[in-house]
Amino acid sequence: MSNILEADSIRKAFGDKQVLTDIFLRCQTGDIIGLLGRNGSGKSTLLKILFGTLYTDYKHIVIDGILMHQPFKTKGTIGFLSQDNFLPKHLTVRKIIQLFNQNPQGPAFGEDDVLSKVYNTKISKLSGGEIRYLEVKLILNMEVKFLFLDEPFNGISPVHIDLIKEMIRKESINKGIVLTDHDYRNVLDVANKYMILFDGGIKILKSKEDFIYWGYIPEK
Repeated sequence: MSNILEADSIRKAFGDKQVLTDIFLRCQTGDIIGLLGRNGSGKSTLLKILFGTLYTDYKHIVIDGILMHQPFKTKGTIGFLSQDNFLPKHLTVRKIIQLFNQNPQGPAFGEDDVLSKVYNTKISKLSGGEIRYLEVKLILNMEVKFLFLDEPFNGISPVHIDLIKEMIRKESINKGIVLTDHDYRNVLDVANKYMILFDGGIKILKSKEDFIYWGYIPEK
C-alpha cells in the first residue's frame, strides 16, 4: 500500500529574513525527490520542519490522512539523516549497529565491502567518509514510511557513493524519500522527481529546459 505525505502552507522566517514562503510538497511511496537549491535557500530548514524538530507557526503536515505536528514522535513514520554526524565516537561499528537496530537485515548488515573492514573499529578511528556511510546505511534501513536525507553523499568516495545510490533506490520500493546534497549531480542521478527551492518557494522541474534554466544542466 502506498503511503502519502502532504505538507502545505509551510513558512519560516529567521528574524526579518523570510526563508520559506507557503511551501507545498507531496511525497509518496516510490518517490525519490531531489530537493535542489543554492546554499542558504532553506533546504535543511525545510527538512527539519517536515521531520518536526524545527518549530514554525505555519505548517500543515498530513501523513496518510492524519494531521501531525511532530511526525518524528510517531514510531515508524519518518527517519531523518542530519548533515551533522551523530554517532558516539567511543563505540565500535559493531556496537552501534547492535544499539541502533537489534537485527538490521541480520548479520549481513555489517558484511558489505565498507563495514566489514571496520566492523570492530571505534567510530573515532574511522574516516569521515566511513562514518557517513554507516550513518546513511543505518537511516536507510529504518522501518519507516518516509526518509529525509540531508547531505547523504558528503565526504564519501565515488565508489561508495554508487553503493549508497543503490541502497536508496532499493529502499524507495517501500518508502518515500526526499534528499538534498551540495553535489547536485548525485541528486540528479538517483532521484526520480526534482524540485528546487528558490526565493522561498518550490518549483517543480520536469523538462531538460527547466534544468538548463536553473543552471543544473549546461546549455549546449
